[in-house]
Amino acid sequence: MIVDFHTHTFPDAIAAAAVSRLQNASHTRPFTDGTAAALRRSMARAGICWSLVMPVATDPRQVEHINDAAARTNAAAETGIFSFGCMHPDFAGALAELGRIAELGLKGVKLHPPYQGADLDDPRYLRILDRAGELGLIVLVHAGLDVGLPGADRCAPEMVLRALGAVGPVKLVLAHMGGWRQWDRVERLLPGSGVYLDTSFSLGTMTPNGDGHYKTAAELELLSDADFLRMVRAFGADRVLFGTDCPWADQAAEVRRLRALPLTEAEKTAILGENARALLGLPGEN
Repeated sequence: MIVDFHTHTFPDAIAAAAVSRLQNASHTRPFTDGTAAALRRSMARAGICWSLVMPVATDPRQVEHINDAAARTNAAAETGIFSFGCMHPDFAGALAELGRIAELGLKGVKLHPPYQGADLDDPRYLRILDRAGELGLIVLVHAGLDVGLPGADRCAPEMVLRALGAVGPVKLVLAHMGGWRQWDRVERLLPGSGVYLDTSFSLGTMTPNGDGHYKTAAELELLSDADFLRMVRAFGADRVLFGTDCPWADQAAEVRRLRALPLTEAEKTAILGENARALLGLPGEN
């Protein structure tokens, strides 16, 4: 059973514009057109049973609308696609809305500090983390730098530690192997923190979109196999969740990459799906 813990889709009416905007900002190539139909086709090619969509609210006025849309997605979860909710640090009714998210049956929320303009240890995020923990909601956070927002350092490993020290217990998933392009500090500071890591947009190399932005192969390099394996050993395979960031990676290629690593079969099974299935309470097959 394979679960992609970190994907993105957009409503059909805006998918082309959204993907184009993000492609131009990141100078990387998308592998689908950003629609749910394209994600389903990608899943079929890759042998993925479930994909979890991570919506991002870039404006607090979007929060309730996105959460309602997530609930509608989950009502049709037989497609194999389901969605987290979202939250924004400037949403005035954050605590009440988190309660509504739980009542809607959503399993968690996505936070994106660089896009939302706040540090993870900001009090506005701390109240969200604390309440999510009380409600049993999972929180997935874009961690580390962002390829499309150079210099926006809003969720560094040090901020993660300060945030965890200031709130009650919370199921926290740090996307991009704990901190995009901050992996040395992630490995040094966070193994004992209890966080989960997802593998999205972190292994191998980025795929440029051909606009000439990236001048050297080194600029495209992400975690090497050796670095990834060392991080898995540091955190434990039971704390690592397979994710692709689709459409920004080819799901089938990412499955092949993970399967080819010198991990034990038990570790591969855990990372590719069993950890996510247990965390999310998914059935064994969809």
